[in-house]
Amino acid sequence: MRKIGRYLFPALLWSAVALYVLYAASLARSARRTTVVGTVQVEVTDSTAHGSLVTEREVRSRLARSGLKVQGQPLDSVDLTAIERVVRAGGFVDRAAAYLTTDGVLRIELSQHEPVLRLLTEGMNSYVTRTGYLFPAPPRSARYVPVVTGSYRPPVPAKHTGLMRERIDREKGRIDSLVEALERSKYPHYAAERQNARKQREVRRRRVKRRWWAFEPEEEFERRVEELREEKALLLRRYRYEARCIDEAIERIGEEQARQRRRQKNLEKSYEDFMKLLTFVEIVGKDDFWRSELVELVAAVAPSGVLELSLVPRSGRFTIRFGRLEHVEEKLDRLLRFYERGLPVIGWERWREIDVRFADRIVCR
Repeated sequence: MRKIGRYLFPALLWSAVALYVLYAASLARSARRTTVVGTVQVEVTDSTAHGSLVTEREVRSRLARSGLKVQGQPLDSVDLTAIERVVRAGGFVDRAAAYLTTDGVLRIELSQHEPVLRLLTEGMNSYVTRTGYLFPAPPRSARYVPVVTGSYRPPVPAKHTGLMRERIDREKGRIDSLVEALERSKYPHYAAERQNARKQREVRRRRVKRRWWAFEPEEEFERRVEELREEKALLLRRYRYEARCIDEAIERIGEEQARQRRRQKNLEKSYEDFMKLLTFVEIVGKDDFWRSELVELVAAVAPSGVLELSLVPRSGRFTIRFGRLEHVEEKLDRLLRFYERGLPVIGWERWREIDVRFADRIVCR
């Protein structure tokens, strides 16, 4: 009896707990069916004094334009996944979480992408994060980050939203598929090439035999030989022309494949230049002096295809020709020494251009 009681009491206790959980769940389901959303609260968790890319007002406006029914709706009919998708649609939201409280409050918590520079080049107006994520600048947004102007254009559409690396990989994959399709398009030409070669061999093998059994005269035999010679020459000329056309078609396809491979290589080179630009901005951002001194970066692609920079400083009326994004820290150190020891002596207003592209020297104009 004592042994039965030892197991009976825990079993009854856990049964009671299970019944309570089922009862509480039933009450919660009933409450979610009867309780409606009365309030929507939006919180930007990483809003700072440096400015915010997204505001509570803008989030509410997005929800209103999306057509999603929220306020006044029962809790169990609110699509939280759709709400999060609408909030993230602008590109400037990094993470978004929507949840409901038992008293009918819809809370939306979101964090922003943290840009490190702003692209204002060739029709682009986008922010870029440290990882290479681009998104169009929201209306009336302003963040204190370096601004890149000039003729430079990264290899993405003007309104692109997403990681540059993913865009480049998709484009390279599309080019790979195109190159493979072009290779397959050569197969009919290869078959025609083999058939043409077979026809030429057959023509060359053709011979005229003298009809000894019919006592064919020599003149008649020579005439048939001459006719065959002319026919063979005509056929071989035609087949050689066809072979030339086939070769040219294969060559054109090969040239298009080479052009696509060059595009693929240029895409990767453009991505490398883009990441060098981000690295340069990161180096500048870690230095208090250069972060406040450099107000604009003018980027352009040289005729050689290399990305080059010119810097617009806050002090003086000159432009700094920085050139390629190579030996960045050495160039900045040399420029800083010139700021400290050269410009105070020779004057700040005298120069229009300071060139640091050359090793171990600075050229002023």
